[in-house]
Amino acid sequence: MMVKLKKISLMNKYLIQPDFNEEKKLWKNNFEYVVGIDEVGRGAFAGPVVVGAVTFPKEIINFNIKNLNDEIHTLFTSINDSKLLSSSTREKLNILIKKYSVAFSIVSIGVPIINKIGIGKATFLAMTKSLEKIKEKLGNNTYAIIDGFCIPGLEKKWQKAIIKGDQKSISIAAASIIAKVFRDDLMKNLDKDYPVYGFYNNKGYGTSIHQKALFNHGLSKVHRTSFNLNRFLSI
Repeated sequence: MMVKLKKISLMNKYLIQPDFNEEKKLWKNNFEYVVGIDEVGRGAFAGPVVVGAVTFPKEIINFNIKNLNDEIHTLFTSINDSKLLSSSTREKLNILIKKYSVAFSIVSIGVPIINKIGIGKATFLAMTKSLEKIKEKLGNNTYAIIDGFCIPGLEKKWQKAIIKGDQKSISIAAASIIAKVFRDDLMKNLDKDYPVYGFYNNKGYGTSIHQKALFNHGLSKVHRTSFNLNRFLSI
């Protein structure tokens, strides 16, 4: 069934639409696969950090996006930083990304590990695991482009950090979307067990409602004690 998606209205109409320029440079340099990687939930007070990784077919370099079928045209002209899209748009794009990518992976690192090793190391662990999952399917001739960071332990010749990459690269934007849809669903489910914190709406981020709930109810098992959350408690 064709996924229908209305033209997206971004928060800022002057933002540059992501494209395949970064990927094309790498494909032309004989990298068989280019993997876009992005994280979601790094700054949240509660819940996991989630990393998405997406690889689109190299053959896209030989096509003009305008000449592709309606569904793929919709995907590549609508995709953007997940934070700039509505939840319904993200959910529809999530389906298309998974349908038309060569490979994708989603890795979630839970609160116990975040509290043990810190959010930075937990994020890089998720990035490493997400890339490994892609390589298991596609092989080692795989170059990673990452939103904002380089992955420790990965040779520089196999990766590039791109500032605001989710607003520049279609592959990174796609990774941000599948990661956010996955994490949002997790946080909505956690809201059923911990309704006082408003996870359904705030997804674990430190909104004023969340801060007031911390003051009134204290920390739950899914809060990040490695963060300095004591400042919000009534102690």
